[in-house]
Amino acid sequence: MKITEVIAISNGTLLTPDVNLDREIQGGFAGDLMSDVLASVQAEAVLITGLCNPQVVRTALIADVRLIIFGRGKKPGEDILNLAIDENLPIAASPLGLYEISGRLTQAGLPSYEMEMNLFPKD
Repeated sequence: MKITEVIAISNGTLLTPDVNLDREIQGGFAGDLMSDVLASVQAEAVLITGLCNPQVVRTALIADVRLIIFGRGKKPGEDILNLAIDENLPIAASPLGLYEISGRLTQAGLPSYEMEMNLFPKD
């Protein structure tokens, strides 16, 4: 699914207009703990989050996330947007909650890109 499609489905607004929007999104991940993102997101995903700080962009870059959507009406500051623009990482904001965004993208056919973290070993 194209980045522009993901943004439209999530009722989002693109905040970084000077970035590459031609890349494909393969799946989605929603969460606010960046340690969980690093531990379980698969590459080429959209990251849907309510956490609004520069660490989100840095984490997304490490995890090869292709788009960040800030939900719950959160608006990232200029420091976040400038970092994303410098790294050619699209950022969007949506008034919808993370659950609603995730549901809409799932209904549109975008799969979960969240890997199992194996916190509870099987005996």
